[in-house]
Amino acid sequence: MARLVRPDAVLVQAVIAGALSFAHLHDLAAAAGQDGWKAWAYPVSVDLLLVAAWRRLRSLRDAGEPSRSAWSWFAVALAASLGANVATAGLLDLADVPDWLRILVAGWPAVAFLGGTLLVHRPTPSSAPVPEPAPDPLAVVERETEPGVQPDTSPIPTALDAAPAPEPTITAPPALVAHAQKIAADYRARTGSDIDAETLRARLGVPPSMAEAIAAQLA
Repeated sequence: MARLVRPDAVLVQAVIAGALSFAHLHDLAAAAGQDGWKAWAYPVSVDLLLVAAWRRLRSLRDAGEPSRSAWSWFAVALAASLGANVATAGLLDLADVPDWLRILVAGWPAVAFLGGTLLVHRPTPSSAPVPEPAPDPLAVVERETEPGVQPDTSPIPTALDAAPAPEPTITAPPALVAHAQKIAADYRARTGSDIDAETLRARLGVPPSMAEAIAAQLA
């Protein structure tokens, strides 16, 4: 089944308004001495400049760039379109157009050509900035080194590469040492040999490190 085409009120209104404005511009250009195809070209020139200025204005605004030039040309095209519509409302005698209006109509092609050229050929800045590459650390070191001197590229020592700290020295209390001397003397008297660190640890009930430190003092 064929789909029904529903007319859009906004689109219909735009077509009617555009047709009326086109006709007014044509009538004014024809009254100012631009006959034939030239009178039909004037409305196209005005409307195209108006659209080009509006599109340029939006692109500059989206990019965050100044848009004075686009606003200026949009105002010029709007003034030309609005002026033609007002002039054909009976304010001017189209049978006897004044000379200043003839000059404006005759000079419009040059103005429209200049405006269109400036709007089209002005480069649009990119919205996303290009990131700069990160500097090479080795290149920075080479730049900072004096000329003729080879930069030092040896690895920097860290805390993990440092030498291990020496173990703390164990000092036994004097009373414990004196008690160990008595045990060692008794052991020597019974066995005829010096007491070892393991036996001394068992007799004193101290950690192995402490027993070794006391045995070293007794030797």
